[in-house]
Amino acid sequence: MMTPDTDHDFLASARRTLQLEQNALEALRERLDDPFSRACRHMLECHGRVVVTGVGKSGHIGRKMAATLASTGTPAFFVHAGEASHGDLGMLVRNDLVLALSNSGETAELTALLPLFKRMGTTLIAMTGNPASSLARHADVHLDVSVAQEACPLNLAPTSSTTAALALGDALAIALLEARRFSPEDFALSHPGGTLGKRLLLRVEDLMHTDSELPVIGENALLSEALIEMTRKGHGFTCVTDHTGRLVGIYTDGDLRRTIDRHGDVRQLMIREVMTHGGRTIEANTLAAEAVRIMEDHRITALVIVDHQHRPTGLLKMHDLLRSGIV
Repeated sequence: MMTPDTDHDFLASARRTLQLEQNALEALRERLDDPFSRACRHMLECHGRVVVTGVGKSGHIGRKMAATLASTGTPAFFVHAGEASHGDLGMLVRNDLVLALSNSGETAELTALLPLFKRMGTTLIAMTGNPASSLARHADVHLDVSVAQEACPLNLAPTSSTTAALALGDALAIALLEARRFSPEDFALSHPGGTLGKRLLLRVEDLMHTDSELPVIGENALLSEALIEMTRKGHGFTCVTDHTGRLVGIYTDGDLRRTIDRHGDVRQLMIREVMTHGGRTIEANTLAAEAVRIMEDHRITALVIVDHQHRPTGLLKMHDLLRSGIV
């Protein structure tokens, strides 16, 4: 049994690994040429799905690659090359495109599938570290991900090579995303769950209080009437509108404390005399995440939602955003 070196310089080892993998990525970047563009065009014009396949470490990279493609607008899924020969190849249809990963380019499970790909007329993009390999020679497009040296000191464990393949997969996905003009809304449709999906999909109109929940008082009303409206609706403030229904100001619990401090007897005061003019507003179709930013930037806990004529149509409170999981 090997005796571990407890005095090993772990930091030096880590820095060496990162440097070798960085070197591999820099070499890959300099090597990119027309085959990459042709691969992107094939994938962009594919009327089916991109079927990513591989085994071993290449298979692990392929799974991540398929997931990234699928989440950025390119329909894709992963099929293990070993399972493909035993029935899973039935997932492949004529309009699909195959993206095959193999560092050696001679993986038996993949080369065994080459005649089937040719028979189906399937476009094959190969990603290998050996341009002279069987997989590279039979592919419609070959992407060279060869590396000068693995980070493994034995030059055996796939490290630099898997990093290069993973990075090139990301490059493909992002190039296609940009070509498709993939928007944040498109991205959200693929990520409906969790905070990410909520931040990209949820809008103010999905959370706001409307109709009978909205506190509104005319600017010519007495302050006492405004207080009754605030108490009835229970949101800690009221909107103040002019005779056309346009928002001209707001009045909050904080305003009430300041009013009492300055005026003492508030029974005869008009709301227009003590209201806060203007007030922070937002439109109903704005992303809820933007509402969070506005509230945080201005240190407020509520926003009035207005229509295109600046009439109040709803209100949104920080509590609603907290409850939705946006914050």
